[in-house]
Amino acid sequence: MREPVFDDVLEAQKRIAAYLQPTPFHEVPVLSERIGCRYFLKFESMQPIGAFKVRGGVNLVSRLGPEEKQAGLITASTGNHGQSIAYAARIFGVRALIAAPNGANADKISAIERLGAEVAFVGKDFDDARVWCEEQCEARGMRYVHSANEPRLIAGVATQTLEIMESEPEIEVVIVPLGGGSGVCGAGLVAKHINPKVHVVGVQAEKAPAFFKSFYSGELQPQPAADTFADGLATRVPYELTFSMIRRYVDEIVTVSEEEMCDAIRLLVSEVHVIAEGAGAAPTAAAMKMDLKGKRVAGILSGRNLTSEHLDIILSGGTPRP
Repeated sequence: MREPVFDDVLEAQKRIAAYLQPTPFHEVPVLSERIGCRYFLKFESMQPIGAFKVRGGVNLVSRLGPEEKQAGLITASTGNHGQSIAYAARIFGVRALIAAPNGANADKISAIERLGAEVAFVGKDFDDARVWCEEQCEARGMRYVHSANEPRLIAGVATQTLEIMESEPEIEVVIVPLGGGSGVCGAGLVAKHINPKVHVVGVQAEKAPAFFKSFYSGELQPQPAADTFADGLATRVPYELTFSMIRRYVDEIVTVSEEEMCDAIRLLVSEVHVIAEGAGAAPTAAAMKMDLKGKRVAGILSGRNLTSEHLDIILSGGTPRP
């Protein structure tokens, strides 16, 4: 399995153009004032599934051979990756089976099913569901899609940063939510190719710090739990391909608390009038406590799939439980 390169991103941009439009990207003055920089948001929440993952799904499924399409796809997800595969599978007429942990975001699961994919509930968290998929793919004869160790997924999601750099070539900092790592790897690949001076930041939840601890120790450090309400960040195990790319392309990983993500969600609702789930708000939460004075900063807002229950709790000043 080779790492994707910049030419793969250019090819992905051509492939997804027929199915996905570029998302809005612009400065948000009220956030610029709050943070003390020029703060731009990439509104990946405007994607059909509400998250940047769909870029990777469309790129990957569009390139499957006839035998792989006939076999169908199996993958594990807490929601947004599963939606991306389900969305792409529907476009290209491919069967998809999504393994989700028990208690997964009900809205995301309903969306996956509406897109025509089958859902199997397995285990207590994402990594339990992932292990089940890895055991089942051969027995079922299906094509397994890892949520991060897939070069075509990374190349696909990297197109969001390509759009950022094409729109604002003078961007100095890119801040990306970090769960399995495909988004921040894609961001680093593109940003460093275009301008090696761009500072690339991944954001993890304090309660799901697998990549954070691995990055600063220099070796993979699986964690016993990922107890965050931000299901898009709830990864216990760092992955080989994305960790390798993170070490080469990412400058910094920061963590944000549950309360800081909730504060950022409330800020985005009240001042920007957009809904963000925990992972979608994490870059803004990180920016609020980083020293970005005078910088031109791009934050990835992905995704919008917050349950109404969690939204009610957060807008009431509380913090949801995982």
